[in-house]
Amino acid sequence: MTLWEQTLPPAVADLGEGHVLISTAHHADHADVIVVGAGVAGLSAALALTGAGVGVSVLEAADRPGGRMVTDESDGFRLDRVGRLLNTSYRELHRVPALGALTLRPFAPGVLVHGDGRLHRTGEVVRRRGAAPGGVPYPRTPADPSGGGARAAHGAAARRGVGGALTMARALASAPRPLDEARLGASLARLAGTSTARLAARPERSAAEALAVRGLPARTVEGFLRPLLSALLCDPELTTSSRSADLALRGFARGRVCVPGGGASAVPELLAAALPPGTVMPGVRVKDASINRVCTEEYGELSCRALVLATGAREAAELLPGLRVPEFHPVTVVHHSAPVAPATGAALVLDADRSGPVAHTAVMSAVDPDRAPAGRVLITSTVLGTPPPGLDGAVRAQLARLYGVPTDDWELLAVHHTPDAAPAMPAPHDPRRRVRVLSGLYVCGDHRDTSTVQGALRSGRRAAGAVLRDFGLPDAVDPDLPLAA
Repeated sequence: MTLWEQTLPPAVADLGEGHVLISTAHHADHADVIVVGAGVAGLSAALALTGAGVGVSVLEAADRPGGRMVTDESDGFRLDRVGRLLNTSYRELHRVPALGALTLRPFAPGVLVHGDGRLHRTGEVVRRRGAAPGGVPYPRTPADPSGGGARAAHGAAARRGVGGALTMARALASAPRPLDEARLGASLARLAGTSTARLAARPERSAAEALAVRGLPARTVEGFLRPLLSALLCDPELTTSSRSADLALRGFARGRVCVPGGGASAVPELLAAALPPGTVMPGVRVKDASINRVCTEEYGELSCRALVLATGAREAAELLPGLRVPEFHPVTVVHHSAPVAPATGAALVLDADRSGPVAHTAVMSAVDPDRAPAGRVLITSTVLGTPPPGLDGAVRAQLARLYGVPTDDWELLAVHHTPDAAPAMPAPHDPRRRVRVLSGLYVCGDHRDTSTVQGALRSGRRAAGAVLRDFGLPDAVDPDLPLAA
């Protein structure tokens, strides 16, 4: 008899129709629900479950929560391992109360594109302040600690024709092309006001094929949209489903590209801190799992009433053979420290010429001062796909062209390569893949949704909703959550 069985109350409430109210007691070797994986999907699921009064244990093999959203500290620098780009329009960031304290650091003046040997500014979104739909709390932006900046970004974009005027590129090629600007601005404005249902009704093909028939000049597509989508999707060849690409591009049109203040780990840290003490158990490796138990290397067998696998897709398939494992887009992040900050400010710099391995780069200490010690400069560059031999030399040469300054005296701080950084989403892609395998067994993660931070958060909430419904408990999680990028 387990410790949990010894402490089980003598009667368990019958809710009728075969539903039984589970015990919400949480013991050393039992929890109502065990979540394997403390990435943002697992933490999102745990928050929704504990909020409904369900006892949860989150087992994490690493020494801290975060999954791929981990930030390392080195000599005062905070260095992301993957560094996925976020957007102020991400609904899930605004939906989770625990993320109300999250500071979003937008790139400013937005996006710069390097093409034909020089940098071009791509314009910004002009927004009007407005209330959040439904009164949902919003993460803060540095310009407005109360969250008003993020409310403006989301609220203005959520309603067609309200504060969504887009002023786009002053130069998309070697000389200003006002007609190109107008066409691109009009295209993005239409996309910002397009409903998810209408996007889902469009023919599905690869993102590259969809760009070719968008009706915009080739110089606009190649000089702006292709490098932008590659950065947002971590997909240099744009094999991603056109519907997922449209969602990402709509998010760009509605909000601002940004990063979490203090590093990517700020997101999982806030989620974990909102859970009851002792819920997250780091350094626990699961060897085997089933509906009502897991076997761990450190503590032997732990029992549960339901199991949520919230690991990466490959790890989930090892614990549950038969799960489909998608292809992945590898990402390599290279961090340098420079003696003097380049003159690009806090912009995100894209390379439309694809003149080297770097897809995008930024003076990250200008975007987010919390990521570097006072007086130090942090340059963060992202390489998509398989990195070439002699990576640092190739990156330095390309960054010298992009920033227009010598890079020989830059200090290499770290190189992080993640082979499984982003699950691929080729057409046809189902962004609402089933999270309920069977009663008592659930799987969540960005590989069950869109391969974004938003998708991971949403899949965790969907999994929690399925658990609550199977337990016969009131489900505050909408099973038909609106799809977004």
